Amino acid sequence: MTSNPVAAGAGAGAASAARRESAVRAAVEQGLIEADQPVVGLLDVAGIRSAAAELRTAFDEVVAPGTPVLHAFAVKAAALVPVLRLLADEGLGCEVASPGELALARAAGVPPERIVLDSPAKTTAELHEALRLRIALNADNPQELDRLGALIEPRGEAASRAPHGQVGLRVNPQLGGGSIDALSTATATSKFGVALQDPGAWNRVVRAFTERPWLTRLHAHVGSQGIPLELMAAGVRATYELAEEINAAVGRRQVDTLDIGGGLPVNFGSEEFTPGYREYAQALLTTVPGLFDGRYALVTEFGRSLLAKSGTVLARVEYAKSAGGRPIAVTHAGAQLATRTVFAPESWPLRIAAYDAAGRPKPTAPGGLLAQDIAGPCCFAGDLVARDRPLPQLAAGDLVGLLDTGAYYFSNHFAYNSLPRPGIYGFTTDGEEVRFATVRSPQTIEEIVTESGGDYAGGLLDL
Repeated sequence: MTSNPVAAGAGAGAASAARRESAVRAAVEQGLIEADQPVVGLLDVAGIRSAAAELRTAFDEVVAPGTPVLHAFAVKAAALVPVLRLLADEGLGCEVASPGELALARAAGVPPERIVLDSPAKTTAELHEALRLRIALNADNPQELDRLGALIEPRGEAASRAPHGQVGLRVNPQLGGGSIDALSTATATSKFGVALQDPGAWNRVVRAFTERPWLTRLHAHVGSQGIPLELMAAGVRATYELAEEINAAVGRRQVDTLDIGGGLPVNFGSEEFTPGYREYAQALLTTVPGLFDGRYALVTEFGRSLLAKSGTVLARVEYAKSAGGRPIAVTHAGAQLATRTVFAPESWPLRIAAYDAAGRPKPTAPGGLLAQDIAGPCCFAGDLVARDRPLPQLAAGDLVGLLDTGAYYFSNHFAYNSLPRPGIYGFTTDGEEVRFATVRSPQTIEEIVTESGGDYAGGLLDL
């Protein structure tokens, strides 16, 4: 009997919502959110583990037996050591794009062979460190290839590839963008990778591989939120075709690994996890069947899709007011957490859940839902996470939940008004019991002062 993926997704969404409701009540009962700590982040550990399992299963269904597959989590989506450790426990590695992200991956205990370094602006020191640690890395451009050659070839390692990790090249198939320009990385003028459709570029890439036997992988990533599956698959197909041509040109299987990036978009409109990893893997199987025949090891770099549905920002309503006839709930979650939502609400809308002061879903009054603005604490007029949103009428002391915020919203803090980073807590539920574990402690005022140069208060007076 064939399962119904829509029904299965709906069931998983309902279970996730039930766990979230239990966690919100428990966060109030256990004092994680209160007057002195008016905003917290909650992470559903079971949801994260489920997403990781779905990713592994989706690719296991299509790859030839024995094919090496590394699912490397994009650390920028949740730069939190306990999250990286949890994902490592699920068999995932890390994709890092800076020395800081590399340090986080190592602090989480992720082994070098499960780390991939991507960045369009790696310094020579970063390249040297990656080679020393034997982590895989993807060069962004021909100048970076020259830098790598200067580090690798004088040591006589060009033919053997040892003892450094695998080295690849990022390419841009220039297939166009999706619905969010800022996240479309395969446009004609994208800053990432070698633009394959520029005059002579394809042939120059082939020649670069023939001249550098230590180049053994290709990498492409066409974008993330707002990118349709068809465009994602087309980018992988172009990368696969380039690998086939390179290997034909050199007469051997020099390119042995394809890093196909991540970018699976997230449905921010409901509980449903769609599109799913299985849907994407099947699209790849249809579009690039040779990708899975066992000749190429594979690397993926998913981020948002693994974490988004498992996160909730929970914030206290400090005041409920009105202006010009518009009800406004002033909360402690705004641009400092939901930066993209505040500045680009059309591209990054969030679902909002309303709770009473005890953390129970707020019932709708007899008069129905009330259209309200949900405002943040930042001192500018546009600090709104929702505008004219129909919700049960909110009052001071109530709580609002910003849903689907497990990725980017917790680790990309915007330090506007020197607002502190909130505490983040992972949770599991077992019947009526909810257990929490600290992921990150709330930032203290003293830490804000130190971070803002407090130790050098008089430094400018001596100039």
